Amino acid sequence: MIDTSMTSAQRGIQMGLDSFGEVATSHGRVLSDAETVRLLVEEAQLAEASGLDVFNVGEHYREGNTDSATPVLLAAAAQATSRIRLGTAVTVLSTNDPVRMYQAFATVDAISGGRAEIVLGRGSAVDSFPLFGFDLAQYEELFEEKLDLFLRLQREERVTWSGRFRSPLVDARLQPRMREGGIPTWIGVGGSPASVIRAAQHGLPLMIAIIGGQPQRFADHVALYHRALAQFGRPALPVGQHSPGLVADTDEEARAVWWQHWRPVVEQLARERGFYEPTEERFLREVESGALYIGSPETVAQRIARSARDLSLSRFDLKYDVLHLPREARARSIELLGTTVLPRVRELLASQPIADAAAEARR
Repeated sequence: MIDTSMTSAQRGIQMGLDSFGEVATSHGRVLSDAETVRLLVEEAQLAEASGLDVFNVGEHYREGNTDSATPVLLAAAAQATSRIRLGTAVTVLSTNDPVRMYQAFATVDAISGGRAEIVLGRGSAVDSFPLFGFDLAQYEELFEEKLDLFLRLQREERVTWSGRFRSPLVDARLQPRMREGGIPTWIGVGGSPASVIRAAQHGLPLMIAIIGGQPQRFADHVALYHRALAQFGRPALPVGQHSPGLVADTDEEARAVWWQHWRPVVEQLARERGFYEPTEERFLREVESGALYIGSPETVAQRIARSARDLSLSRFDLKYDVLHLPREARARSIELLGTTVLPRVRELLASQPIADAAAEARR
């Protein structure tokens, strides 16, 4: 389980990678879905060799994403690695069956020797709802009920349970068994105060997805989380940040490569979901002070260190893939993040430590 006995400054910030299984290119050729799946396993190996702490795979169901069978991918990565933790970014709990999820992630945890973890969320993309026959009008109720069941399955040996959205359980004991207490389980949030409070109520670490705007605007959410933990009588728990970005040898290279591949993706999001139009001015603003962590190792390290201080982070996960980004750029970004950015961030935070937000909330 996650060690909550030390502050983030004492632990040293953890750093990971988030992938949505986005199809890559190689020397101008678009890889097949199968080639991209195999590439993800190679990238988990590279992340471990580069010194990163966590490798996470999301869950999506649209063309261009290859991460729909997340536990299978993580099991393959577990066989190809020995140290790095393996998690999700994010598992859409609302359209999954908690019983099957427990069994799948217990299996991943067994294969990996206790390295599995999970981030649970409601999902900002809703493709899984019609695909699996769920009603979007029950978005909140589905998540709340399934979260309750999944946590009980992790925390109790035998479970008797009933709800609205699946058949009841009577004295159920699932196999294979997870380790005692279950695997580390985070709640992923996109900015809803109710979701922040839910994480605290259930005693779960908080992963904040920041994909637009200045990260510092989430400081109030972090403060709310720590106040809620104190009010619920919970111990101090970690806070993490998920944001997109790319590390390259120079700022100019990183910006040029990301802009080329990020722009069409955001244009599609703008058409489908009302996302902001990706003007170059907006892009540069996001790079300089917003949610895009793009640049040379020093540039990215300085920006991550600032976010770590402002949000009292224990972990930072870089969402490193974007549709058709060359595999060579992906590999270089992973390598630089682990070998250069992470040591530099820890050096910067050692000279100016992260404030203990949990202690402040309890005063």
